[in-house]
Amino acid sequence: MFQCRSDSAPCASYICSKTNMIKFESFQLENGLKVIVHEDHSTPMAAVNLLYDVGSRDESEDKTGFAHLFEHLMFGGSKNIPQFDTPLQLVGGDNNAFTTPDITNYYINLPAVNLETAFWLESDRMLSLSFDPKVLEVQRSVVIEEFKQRYLNQPYGDLWLKLRPVVYTSHPYSWPTIGKDISHIEQATMADVEEFFYKFYRPNNATLVVAGQVTVEQVKRLSEKWFGGIPAGPKNQRLLPVEPAQLVERRLEIEADVPLDAIYKVFRMPERLHSDYYAIDLMNDILGKGRSSMLYNDLVKQDQVFNSISAYASGSFDPGLIVVGGKLNEGVTLDYAESRITEVLDNMKAGINDTAIEKTKNQAQASHAFSEIELLNRAMFLAMGDVLGDANMINEELAKIDQVTAYDIKSVANKYLVNNSCTTMHYKAKK
Repeated sequence: MFQCRSDSAPCASYICSKTNMIKFESFQLENGLKVIVHEDHSTPMAAVNLLYDVGSRDESEDKTGFAHLFEHLMFGGSKNIPQFDTPLQLVGGDNNAFTTPDITNYYINLPAVNLETAFWLESDRMLSLSFDPKVLEVQRSVVIEEFKQRYLNQPYGDLWLKLRPVVYTSHPYSWPTIGKDISHIEQATMADVEEFFYKFYRPNNATLVVAGQVTVEQVKRLSEKWFGGIPAGPKNQRLLPVEPAQLVERRLEIEADVPLDAIYKVFRMPERLHSDYYAIDLMNDILGKGRSSMLYNDLVKQDQVFNSISAYASGSFDPGLIVVGGKLNEGVTLDYAESRITEVLDNMKAGINDTAIEKTKNQAQASHAFSEIELLNRAMFLAMGDVLGDANMINEELAKIDQVTAYDIKSVANKYLVNNSCTTMHYKAKK
């Protein structure tokens, strides 16, 4: 399912009771900006979500971390607005952003009566950043410090720095969003920054979703006023290397100053729009989501092999990963713990009963419905669906979850949880 975060105010009457659908309308400006409007007049708030179709997979191998750097630079001032946050706070709004390997997303929550402030702010930084060398130096320092704190100076922080290049040998998913090497950010020039901005931060590479106490005509008028004059950029031709099939198991072992040994088993899975996605997602919920999951019940609660363990699907736009990983209890060997994971995966391959799948489907559907209570989540879901090809995906997910059968889950378990497409890491604690 879509995974989004939000701190917007909840409202409850956005779904049409007869159709159980989230209603929206869409249009496109001449410069290519796609605009989606979701009216909800039960709330005094508005959510403005601007998604750029660029992530770390769009970077070149010798200049990684730029998508994440831009997430920071976009708050450092633009052509006419030196401080992004100050005018927004004056009208009672808040904002944030996040970067993934696939997209970069900016969002604003504010009272609907002050909606035009959000259009003014977002359009000005799309028009042009300030390209102030001082801003680049400040944000460069922030990203470098973040890299050190999150990836180098905390236990297990370098996990994906080490594991991704082994799992992916060709595709840009081989480096994390923050970058492959911090030297790429340290050496970034203003020319590099401008080139990246004018290639990806153009209206024809973005989707704007406006939700809340708004009208379609109001959003059309504001969109034309604030975004209509921004020139389109060249069409982004995404020609990414295709990751070759993994035909043999890969293994790596590292040792670091961490409190407990850990194991991570990573299996290949298809892209987000593949027909197997929902069965894989539910399979991972049954395997490793929460205290009632198979892995937790067998290996943490009953036999106390692991201190913690989980399983999840990456859900990435291009072929992604099923990740099973956990931290061992003291006195348990890595080989034994790995054998126990294999037992649980084999039990999944043998099949599950209808009761287990119905319980998991009910939890997944409840989680999906609950997430839609948040106004901003609805805006994010619509934007994400649009960049994947269909904004209406938000209205189709519950039915697709419901269609998954026990046979489907058994099939994907036997298809994807196989050794020849698995990469196993033993992360050893220094004794």
